[in-house]
Amino acid sequence: MSEKKSVPLSVLDLAPIPQGSTAREAFHSSLALAQQSEKLGYHRYWLAEHHNMTGIASAATSVLIGYLAAGTTTLRLGSGGVMLPNHAPLVIAEQFGTLESLYPGRIDLGLGRAPGSDQRTMMALRRHLSSAQADSFPADVAELVNWFDAGADEQPPVQPVPGLGLKIPVWLLGSSLYSAQLAARLGLPFAFASHFAPDMLFQALQIYRDSFKPSARLEKPYAMVCVNVVAADSDRDARFLFTSMQQQFINLRRGKPGPLPAPVENMDNLWSPSEQYGVQQALSMSVIGDSDKVRSGLASLIRETQADEIMVNGQIFDTQARLRSFELAMQAAQSL
Repeated sequence: MSEKKSVPLSVLDLAPIPQGSTAREAFHSSLALAQQSEKLGYHRYWLAEHHNMTGIASAATSVLIGYLAAGTTTLRLGSGGVMLPNHAPLVIAEQFGTLESLYPGRIDLGLGRAPGSDQRTMMALRRHLSSAQADSFPADVAELVNWFDAGADEQPPVQPVPGLGLKIPVWLLGSSLYSAQLAARLGLPFAFASHFAPDMLFQALQIYRDSFKPSARLEKPYAMVCVNVVAADSDRDARFLFTSMQQQFINLRRGKPGPLPAPVENMDNLWSPSEQYGVQQALSMSVIGDSDKVRSGLASLIRETQADEIMVNGQIFDTQARLRSFELAMQAAQSL
């Protein structure tokens, strides 16, 4: 009989800004969660780039990674992800080369193809938009990998300083099939954003694994699946905390993003039937409940996806409840 596979558990953090709070307080909350995650044994801790979102404080992703890395000692820190179309690859190589130089062996670079914003914000970020720019994503990823993998004797005419030859791990992130195909072709690890876009999860995983080509970076496919987990000491408390995320998704769909709402006892008067259906569909890859329910949910997820790693997202209004949720999630994972 084969030995049971241990699946690492990791954290995705959007540095949520609850109603009545500030970005500064969100950063302090993220540091508390990162320090707890290190103590509990979480494998890595990623931050997501979003712009023009008044409820998300992780827009300057690399800066926040540095802050959390300075406050921890062993935890891997990274981006989940940097939205590469928003940036020149050289700038990202320099930023993450700087982080890797300061915190060697602890930095991941996860890359996304989406803008992480609306059209107007995209214009503010990039000043111009073109089809050629969108189509440059595969070449931009390859350029980053080539810089990081350069040998000691290689001196390209343009080079990131620091960054050249630092072997920084590069991941591709996706919520559709595109990045699964590209990650397979380039031989890179792949993370799927099923915490908000679950529809193509299984198809993307199959394409990635079936099409994977070994590379100097990765011999065989490595897939991470991200899900929402809200854990509490009772099912009722967990469902109550989850209403913050449900309200946040309603607001996004109404084009009115804002701070993370306080939880409510009843959602019935807050959404229409169509909104309820849409939100429940988007958040269907969520594990909500007490320790037993979370343990069962994680076990099912690992069994169904055969994921090499699970990443946990939890947009929770109260900082102490958020810390408790991630504590319970790790306890559940360790008892599998």
